[in-house]
Amino acid sequence: MGTTTFELFSKEYKAIIETEIIEYVKKLQAPAVVKEAMAYSLEAGGKRIRPLLVFAVLEAFGENLRRGIAAASAIEMIHTYSLIHDDLPAMDDDDLRRGKPTNHKVFGEAVAVLAGDALLTYSFQLISGMSEPGVTAEMKLALVDEIAKSAGVEGMVGGQVADMEGEGKQLTIQELEYIHEHKTGKLLTASVISGAILSGANEEQLQHLRNFSYHLGLAFQIRDDILDIEGSVELIGKPVGSDEGNHKSTYPSLLTLQGAKDKLEHHIGLAHASLSKTALETGLLNELTDLIANRDH
Repeated sequence: MGTTTFELFSKEYKAIIETEIIEYVKKLQAPAVVKEAMAYSLEAGGKRIRPLLVFAVLEAFGENLRRGIAAASAIEMIHTYSLIHDDLPAMDDDDLRRGKPTNHKVFGEAVAVLAGDALLTYSFQLISGMSEPGVTAEMKLALVDEIAKSAGVEGMVGGQVADMEGEGKQLTIQELEYIHEHKTGKLLTASVISGAILSGANEEQLQHLRNFSYHLGLAFQIRDDILDIEGSVELIGKPVGSDEGNHKSTYPSLLTLQGAKDKLEHHIGLAHASLSKTALETGLLNELTDLIANRDH
């Protein structure tokens, strides 16, 4: 697919997810302030990479993309909850997220914690309540299992703990990859596999897509590390140089900036190679992969 086709796809489905995800929050019977806090962070923008991965995988299988709206919204809610909690004083203590004051700066720490909790738990309510044609109970159970593992202590939470424990220490590349595979990569994998589950993928396809998402997740974080050096606060929406200021090990600090760029190219190549083995129409996924490699925010 050409860039124009991808740009149209991205624009259309980002607009859909950004509308639908707020509609889900509006339906909740809950105190106004926590709904406002949930919506505030959901509406803060972002690349929407995770929902787009769900939709792009459905496209690769030739399925109806609207089948993935609830699952894509659920994963984006989990991602957003993690950002709210990451920004708290007890964690990264950030004042800016996506160019806006962080959730706790607007709503206070207690409401920010609860808004994150609400987004996490509501995500599974969305999945269990999916009623789209062709979505079976077995699919919903598989989605819950995949996403819970990816978001929990064996995935994103475990990666966050390892990241905090690694602050101020000189990590090895293997230790750094563990952090990024779990903190960032697992939820990207959940996005890809969710689209595959909803498409009825076979075991061989699932394995190739897992390999693809593994390399994509590492590439995503390597690009983040590079942007922390070369990016601008206007584009990335948060202060640059924060990793160095927090004494965090990064790919550039361990490999040099050029070494990190070489590593990024290596993982992008392996991601493309994994896609080529799926026997699917992976044009959108290939373009998304290149977008991650070349993004400026």
